[in-house]
Amino acid sequence: MFYTAPIPEIDVNELAIRLAESDESIQLIDVRERNEVAVAYIKGFKVFPLSEFEQWSEDILINLRKEAETIVICHHGMRSAQLCQWLTMRGFSHVKNVMGGIDAYSRLVDSTLNRY
Repeated sequence: MFYTAPIPEIDVNELAIRLAESDESIQLIDVRERNEVAVAYIKGFKVFPLSEFEQWSEDILINLRKEAETIVICHHGMRSAQLCQWLTMRGFSHVKNVMGGIDAYSRLVDSTLNRY
């Protein structure tokens, strides 16, 4: 059975505000591939490439707090939405997907980030 409720989203402007607050209680996850992260990266995000899911999926359940706000990003928002669903199905209660991903962030918030 799949989780069918909509995944809460955060827009890139709100994300920028949250990052500026330096709130250490927020869990930041980037599911892009390592070669993508080498092109553009937002400080503070932990990299968990979706293609390496088998290697880290159990650890993420142990090392992340299910009750903490968890923000997930990818290139455009599709892969991060998949992880958001997976986390929600495992009891994470405050998961948010970044609308438009790092591409939108680089266009609308930080033009110094490389686009690809």
